[in-house]
Amino acid sequence: MRKKDLYRPNVAMIIVSSFYPQKKEIFLAHRNDLKNVWQFPQGGIDEGEEVREALFRELLEEIGTDSVEIIAEFPEWISYDFPSRIAENMKPFIGQKQKYFLVKLQEEAVININTQEPEFSDYKFVSTEEALNLSASFKKDVYESVISYFKKEGLL
Repeated sequence: MRKKDLYRPNVAMIIVSSFYPQKKEIFLAHRNDLKNVWQFPQGGIDEGEEVREALFRELLEEIGTDSVEIIAEFPEWISYDFPSRIAENMKPFIGQKQKYFLVKLQEEAVININTQEPEFSDYKFVSTEEALNLSASFKKDVYESVISYFKKEGLL
């Protein structure tokens, strides 16, 4: 297996509330399987699935709504390695390569994390600084890069 094939294709979303751009608060969810780990919604891209298809599917699966508007896309794929405690369950992958999107919840969107297969136990809207403080250490570099890019673009 080539090194690039060791990274699982994944889509991830920074979700802003329907009050954006007046309020630049972002959605962060608490994982139900990892202690004290908060993250942005994300998920694998299925074989043959387009990235944007995966984005809407994952939103529906993880937060119970796909009522969002895409505001921007991070211009490149970005990757991270799994820590050993997670890598064991993700074989043959050693990490994930992600395509990030900034999306805005539509006014009628209703978040429901009690989905068919819940991944989150709680969620909240936070500042970008709080999101970085609460994020898992192994994702922090990715989060900093993506948030920094969207801030530089005047979007966050």
